[in-house]
Amino acid sequence: MAELKFKRVLLKIGGEALAGPEGFGIDPQRVVWVAEKVRSLKELGAEVVLVLGAGNIWRGKDGLAHGMERSAADHMGMLATVMNALALRDALERIGVTTRVQTAIEMRALAEPYIRLRAIRHLEKGRVVIIGAGTGNPYFTTDTAGALRAAETNCDILIKATKVDGVYTADPRKDEGARRYEFLTYLEALNQKLGVMDSTALTLCMENDLPILVLDLWQPNSLERAVRGEKIGTLIASGR
Repeated sequence: MAELKFKRVLLKIGGEALAGPEGFGIDPQRVVWVAEKVRSLKELGAEVVLVLGAGNIWRGKDGLAHGMERSAADHMGMLATVMNALALRDALERIGVTTRVQTAIEMRALAEPYIRLRAIRHLEKGRVVIIGAGTGNPYFTTDTAGALRAAETNCDILIKATKVDGVYTADPRKDEGARRYEFLTYLEALNQKLGVMDSTALTLCMENDLPILVLDLWQPNSLERAVRGEKIGTLIASGR
């Protein structure tokens, strides 16, 4: 087994990765595809923490646009991440990957409460840990939840898996002249407001010297290349 540069990783995946062609809901086949990508990391010997978004089920900003109170909209989003977590757990278990779901909001009939040391113990035993319900608090994104849990569980890197192969100067789907960055410092990502993550998540990673790698989830072998330390996507870290 090849030595990994990043042994313990937090994989942050948007809820859209689990959606079907319409971009909404949970598509069982897409969930299996994501599960297979996670299994490929396990087969390399990586320890994996997963934090999922909820954009395939609920977008809080849509509720806010219609006058919904922010806390209510955010709590609905947290519950939607738990639905995604349960779907992915089911798919992982069916392909032979032992998994635990932990949630920041207690719902013991469905999942374990998030307990840092228990999560670390699961990782040490070779289990994938899926963390749902964000941080358990409104006004925080799932990116911030990912940064927080990565720091708490002593991850070597936070991988943000998207539909784009890195961070660009502009939206590459709209601007043919957009240029991809291979590397950014935390301050560059913050100051240029590139939309990689919200400022709270970026600052949390910067303060804990936690590197962030933005890559295309669907590019073949992208996750395997990432944990081996190969050049892929955009790396955001403390220095060049």
